[in-house]
Amino acid sequence: MRKIISLSCCAALALLTGGFATAQDNYESWPVLADPFPSTGGGGIMIHDYDPVVSGGQCTTKFRAIEPNGTTYRNSIVFDATETQGGVLCSNGRWTSADGSATGTTPFRVFIKGGVKRGSGE
Repeated sequence: MRKIISLSCCAALALLTGGFATAQDNYESWPVLADPFPSTGGGGIMIHDYDPVVSGGQCTTKFRAIEPNGTTYRNSIVFDATETQGGVLCSNGRWTSADGSATGTTPFRVFIKGGVKRGSGE
């Protein structure tokens, strides 16, 4: 009897963890990437000229971050590119300022499929 309960618990745990492991975003439901769009960092900063291209297992683009007062920062970003849902998910973004004085990461992700680019700051 003890063995049956133990096996039942293992089966239930496998079902629960399996459900979480397979749950994923429907990337095609994300909004089409607009130009400009608000920075995930907030502060009213808008991101301009964001046009990721996939090559060599990465997504890359140069872009401008513009503050509400007009101050402009030129940057580039590199994402990991993963094939999924018939397209490419660009995630784990690492940005660098054009002059090399600043670096950071972003939760922003891009999904590219059929030439359509969609973004989500999740």
